[in-house]
Amino acid sequence: MTTGQLMKIIQADPFANVTFTGGDPMYQAEGFADLARAIHTHTNKDIWCFTGFCYESLIQESQRELLEQIDVLVDGPFVQSLHDPDLLFRGSSNQRLIDVQKSLYAGRVILWESAL
Repeated sequence: MTTGQLMKIIQADPFANVTFTGGDPMYQAEGFADLARAIHTHTNKDIWCFTGFCYESLIQESQRELLEQIDVLVDGPFVQSLHDPDLLFRGSSNQRLIDVQKSLYAGRVILWESAL
């Protein structure tokens, strides 16, 4: 599927934001970065990304280009022994909800704060 085809689907729903997950997006960072740029150019949608990698390693690697396009990053692998069904938007307590844009600007991890 092309970026253009995906954009038609994404733009068809004016209410839904976008989540990159499953089969870790960081393994295909270049393609996801292209899609994320298109999303930000043509919509006001937030982009969330789930990854097994830690934020600190992503800012040093080739995935940084994708990272720069993400609004919220859920980082770290799911760990069954740390599973907590009461956590917001993540499965285990080792995973963080990171406000990527604030973190990049500050030069340190800034956790995302829910308005809920």
